[in-house]
Amino acid sequence: MKTVEDYLDGQILLIDKPLNWTSFQAVNKLKYALINKLGLPKKFKIGHAGTLDPLATGLLLVCTGKFTKRITELQGQAKEYTGTFFIGATTPSYDLETEIDNTYPTSHIDESLIHETVKQFLGEIDQKPPIYSAIKKDGVRLYEHARAGETVEIAFRKTTIHEFEITRISLPEIDFRVVCSKGTYIRSLAYDFGKAMNSGSHLTALRRTKIGDYNVIDGIDVTAFEDSLTTDV
Repeated sequence: MKTVEDYLDGQILLIDKPLNWTSFQAVNKLKYALINKLGLPKKFKIGHAGTLDPLATGLLLVCTGKFTKRITELQGQAKEYTGTFFIGATTPSYDLETEIDNTYPTSHIDESLIHETVKQFLGEIDQKPPIYSAIKKDGVRLYEHARAGETVEIAFRKTTIHEFEITRISLPEIDFRVVCSKGTYIRSLAYDFGKAMNSGSHLTALRRTKIGDYNVIDGIDVTAFEDSLTTDV
């Protein structure tokens, strides 16, 4: 059992974030568990090394104490994701946060086209972040502009796709595994992938499995972590 001093000196917690939780909610839950069950001071430092959307599950690295200084370093490591694209339809958010807004033909899409299209996205690519994202434009987060019905010009960003593997094809669904650099939006990859096949696509499932050498296999559920702590001190 780790002590108060261990957490203050610094720990990296491998958390398996559940569906429909924000990363902030997960960190908050951990913080209050450590305060209330282990007796850490209320102002101790804790933070995560890379946001996961509420509709995504998987690895969230949470740093405590002095290890919060390592957050920037951890954020810069390559990340691995698995998930599912739904081919033939788009949504404004590029995932299931919003309803389908357009449908597209898929009869021309076969396994050969899918695997050929993958090649277009390997290496350094230009990617436009989703309008439903937390990036700020003129001091306001993009998703706030989107929810207000405002049109915003979003600049392309450079990102790198190190590996892109199709693991299952059962149209309209395609399962994938991607290893990518910091700042990659898998929702945007879903949208662009459909567009590259002269169709449409959106993300219906996403799980982060690795950050650098850290693997979600070694992760723990937030509630299980809370239960593992000692009672009030």
